[in-house]
Amino acid sequence: MYQNGDVDYLVATDAIGMGLNLDVNHVAFSATAKFDGNRMRALMPNELAQIAGRAGRHMNNGTFGVTGEASPLLDEVVEAITENRFQPISKLYWRSSKLQFGTTKALIASLETHTDNDWLTRVRESDDLGALKTLVEDAEVKARASDGASVTLLWDVCRIPDFRGISGREHADLLSVIYNYLHEKGQIPQDWLAHQINRIDNNQGDIDALSKRLAYIRTWTYVAQRKDWVDDHDYWRDATRAVEDRLSDALHIALTQRFVDRRTSILMRRLKQKESLVADVNKNGEVTVEEQFVGRLEGFQFQQDASASPDEAKTLRSASLQALAPEFHLRADRMYNAPDTEIDFTEQGGLMWGTSAVGKLISGPDALKPHVQAFVDVEAGPEVSDKVTRRLQHFIDRKITTLFEPLLNMQRDETLTGMARGFAFQMIEGLGLLDRTDVGEDVKILDQEARSSLRKHGIRFGQFTVFMPLLLKPAPTRLRLILWSLASGLQEFPEAPPPGLVTVPTDEKAPSGYHLKSGYRAAGDRALRVDMAERLADMLRTQNTRGGFEATADMLSITGMTLEQFANLMQGLGYRSERAERVKVKSVSVVDAVANEETVTAAETETENKPLSVESLQEVAPEIALTPEVELEKLVEMEIFYTFAWGARRPERKADAPGKNTKPRGKSHQDKGAKGKGSKNPRHNTKAESPQARPPKQEKPIDPDNPFAAALMGFNKK
Repeated sequence: MYQNGDVDYLVATDAIGMGLNLDVNHVAFSATAKFDGNRMRALMPNELAQIAGRAGRHMNNGTFGVTGEASPLLDEVVEAITENRFQPISKLYWRSSKLQFGTTKALIASLETHTDNDWLTRVRESDDLGALKTLVEDAEVKARASDGASVTLLWDVCRIPDFRGISGREHADLLSVIYNYLHEKGQIPQDWLAHQINRIDNNQGDIDALSKRLAYIRTWTYVAQRKDWVDDHDYWRDATRAVEDRLSDALHIALTQRFVDRRTSILMRRLKQKESLVADVNKNGEVTVEEQFVGRLEGFQFQQDASASPDEAKTLRSASLQALAPEFHLRADRMYNAPDTEIDFTEQGGLMWGTSAVGKLISGPDALKPHVQAFVDVEAGPEVSDKVTRRLQHFIDRKITTLFEPLLNMQRDETLTGMARGFAFQMIEGLGLLDRTDVGEDVKILDQEARSSLRKHGIRFGQFTVFMPLLLKPAPTRLRLILWSLASGLQEFPEAPPPGLVTVPTDEKAPSGYHLKSGYRAAGDRALRVDMAERLADMLRTQNTRGGFEATADMLSITGMTLEQFANLMQGLGYRSERAERVKVKSVSVVDAVANEETVTAAETETENKPLSVESLQEVAPEIALTPEVELEKLVEMEIFYTFAWGARRPERKADAPGKNTKPRGKSHQDKGAKGKGSKNPRHNTKAESPQARPPKQEKPIDPDNPFAAALMGFNKK
């Protein structure tokens, strides 16, 4: 019976077409066209009848109709199906059975033979003929198929059905491997066949995956039926059938769950009867309605079961949200009364309640006053959304108050006036860290009273950075980077460096200002923590930064660097470094080593920085008879050292640069121009300063925080 209206039960056409045998009363067509392998075409009446006939096949006569976007069936089609009257067949497909196996060309020609019978028509090129044409183009296959027996074997292999249906080329590649094994060894190797079957023997996955595996195993089931192709024919036949049975059962269960879903029928019946639905959420967030799993509740957002078909998705969501309404309110109350220890923020500004994402931070009127956006389903209602938003805002406000207390205290200090208050405002905007080069002029203007009032709030005026040491701790640093990223409008927030590290590698891809806000000063290949950078600056104050100095053990210790890394760091801080080698000084002398007739692999001398030579060693140990045959480089050990001086190297003057017009400045030239110690010619006076092309520089007050203040004051006195 054809029925085009309300029915008690629907089953999708795809399920029937795949051979799903069910005791149903009605078959509804969701579509009346299909792709037949070459083109999309309308289903023929006999095909529709075959599908519709599945209804009621076990119990009673059923009905059929259409659903979804399928248009109603034509009256003549319905009549043909119900009365079992179909157009008679006028042609039969035919292919010649008189095959020639002398050569591959003869075989192909015999397969393409035409017929003059009016009742017969030549079949379209079949898969086996297409595979044969492809294989004969392979050089190895063509060489093997050189006699009648080899051509016959090749045709038997080409007749293996292409159950997989991936592509003709891939099917031909598989047949080529099988043919080469059979032609060379007479059988398919058991290890190779076992590998092909074992990788298919998996009944997990969705309908598409199971369908593909079922098609693949049918190819090997066909191969296993050939007694002359495999060793132990009975074993391989049973093995392939067992895998096929397991996959078929798994596919049947998956199809049943998709097309005849008990969950959907229960929920639809409850909704139609307007009964109250009972929902339950377990500790893992799994949501069940009337004991049917429908999805997962993550925070205040319902994540619907992804396995639901499009037809049941709307029903599931409607039933789930109706049942979850009281759960949303209960959960909002629990969160509102939860302690702050249960809530946290992520590196990207997300807000978490336990393991559930419940919101995120968004930029506010200033960096220390961000706003909150809660993640709450619209169906939960505005009351739940407002409560969650208020709780998250309270949390982040308290976090900022606790972690940035020194900044907020300075903001509320009414005793700060004038330049001190202006500088305090800059510190608040900088979230407790300012680059000294950016505010150098403002620092110079501050008088001692203003500096003292700012130091009471924990501000330290360093050579490189003006900062609050309390805000360098891991917790404020982590939150500062998030607040700075929000205020800067970054799409992806950079993460805070791991806590406890003195130096970290510099990140060239990081946004401008990242290293400073993370509490580090970028210098060369690595970034040094700002407090350690200032400790290093204190050590440098005691060194001769104009004449040059070497790194001390304490300098290397506080930075945790090697000498090479420290040289790169110093260049990043504005110093120039010069690399050199010298004889390494050890406790044992060459004299003692030779006197004791020890094997000397490295000379331990006390020649300080003198050039290594036979003469220099003779000065240390005159009693040692050194000959030209002695290889000095094998008697000593060299070490690398660096000399550091402040500022970039001064460019070489043109008059000092070598060239064809340059006059020598040797001793004879000086003697020629100089007539005595009292010569007034500055060019010939070794103590005279180099001439300057610019007017004398006006003296500026010396910054007391400058690490070279003492040296500069002494220089001015001279």
